[in-house]
Amino acid sequence: MHALKQHVQPLVEEALSELGGDPALVERLLQPAREADQGDLSLPCFPFAKTLGKAPVAIAEAMAATIKPHPSVLEIHAVNGYLNIRVDPSWLATKLLSDGLDNGMERTPRTVLIEHTSANPNGPFHVGRARNAILGDTLVRLHRLWGNEVTAEYYVDDMGKQVAVLAWALEHLDEAAVDELLADREGGNPLWSGKPDHQRVRWYQAAQRLRKESEEAANIETAIGELVHASEHGDESVLASFENAYQPVLDGMLETLARLGITYDRFTKESVFVTNGDVAQLMEELGALEINGVAENGAQFLDLGARGLKGKTEFFYRRGDGSSLYATRDIAYHRWKWSKCNELINVLGEDHKLQAQQVGLTLEELGERRPEVMFYSFIKLPEGKMSTRRGNVVFMDDLLEEAREQAAAVVTDLRPEYDEGTVNTIAEAVGTSAVRFNIINVSPEKGFTFRWEDALSFESGSAPFIMYSHTRACSIQKRVHDLGVQALPSPPVPTVDAMPEGLVHLLRTLAVRDDCLEKVIREHRPHLFAEYLLQLSNAFNAFYRDCHVMESNEVNMFYFAVSELARLTMKSGMEALGIVPLTTM
Repeated sequence: MHALKQHVQPLVEEALSELGGDPALVERLLQPAREADQGDLSLPCFPFAKTLGKAPVAIAEAMAATIKPHPSVLEIHAVNGYLNIRVDPSWLATKLLSDGLDNGMERTPRTVLIEHTSANPNGPFHVGRARNAILGDTLVRLHRLWGNEVTAEYYVDDMGKQVAVLAWALEHLDEAAVDELLADREGGNPLWSGKPDHQRVRWYQAAQRLRKESEEAANIETAIGELVHASEHGDESVLASFENAYQPVLDGMLETLARLGITYDRFTKESVFVTNGDVAQLMEELGALEINGVAENGAQFLDLGARGLKGKTEFFYRRGDGSSLYATRDIAYHRWKWSKCNELINVLGEDHKLQAQQVGLTLEELGERRPEVMFYSFIKLPEGKMSTRRGNVVFMDDLLEEAREQAAAVVTDLRPEYDEGTVNTIAEAVGTSAVRFNIINVSPEKGFTFRWEDALSFESGSAPFIMYSHTRACSIQKRVHDLGVQALPSPPVPTVDAMPEGLVHLLRTLAVRDDCLEKVIREHRPHLFAEYLLQLSNAFNAFYRDCHVMESNEVNMFYFAVSELARLTMKSGMEALGIVPLTTM
């Protein structure tokens, strides 16, 4: 709780100095208590034992007796070598209602570029790709909540083999041939018959089957390889045919992502750095480096083992025919990105760790900074990893439609008086929010197995639970406003003895919002904010239980002010996670 720490830290430093300890250690050691029942701040006294020649328990007790009183502090007590400090709820309430959630942390807004998703545009967006997009978009939103200027970037892979396969298929196969090749596969959902990403993925999958099973497989592979080769040399006609093939697919993918509230500020094509000469210039610079090497076939590489890389140390950036590789173009792209921001974050799957190391070391060799990276583990089906190539995927469109239908059934059951339009609006918001939260609420580095029942859960600990807590606060606001009452800027604050437990818990939870947000931004861990929003929702429900804002049409203005602060905090937090802040459910 940084707001409390600002006032307490000087007092703790003074007390430690009087005992002969080093006050410089206090800032690092004085941290939020691990458990709420311990207090709000805790100082471990073990590091001072050797210097002071006393047991940590004795040091903590001596400091508890020495620290001067302060209006922000309710109590200080020593437990097993820890100094625990609890905030005064009356002081905290006054501060929150006058200053809002500002906890006194220094904020220097930064210009941040976050690249995420960048999925190959060869078929509909599926659940296996969802973690990148949802985590990336959430990171964008959280940075904006913190006050940073953020650009959400989509890097369009417009010249790789996946796009070449799609382009070849659209040129050489007709609908009858595709239907015949995929006759043993289950047909697509008729709901998406007019959606180009769902249409064109069948051409891609048919071509994949021909590449592996037909007598012409070798010739097809050669033709696709020639297309890739031409694109890597900047052949404008081939790049145009690629764009004609993938753009409708990309548009369909973006339509799906928009349903989840995911949008982008800029789309940058991989081919741009070939056609504008950046890649050619980069390869010349890399060729002049002292760690440059040349293979027998004329391909060039950097020996990154000389810079500490373990394992696969040869980083190839130029083929023997002079063309570039994907990683080469990625480095050119990173140099361009650094010209647009002062903080750069990539959201990547865990299978990109080696390439991220290679790109980072190469950028440093060129005098550039490494980007920060948020790695995530992949989503799997219970039977294994999803793959568009193999056709064993759960398309996001199908998941979102299932989520909407299930939410509509719940809403209709609970609110039979709602008309169809209202039911559909609420169901869409609840369904998409539930899907997002199901993914955000898991630590990125943890493996994730997709299960329908988890993704569409509407129980406690889910997005719908948070949404319902918010609508409770909205209902209070409406009832009070219907009486013609507006919140007072500075309502009288009751004494600690007059504060119910639910009120104190809510005040303490509100006070640590920015502490949590700062940690999330620094460590790229969106799930921590999801956990915080659940805690805030639970705290508000306890407040709702213990504190009646209205009784016999009389409004408790202090309770109403606290309820409004909680409502606005829940709303901004929900928007930061992509949860739709409905006002009624």
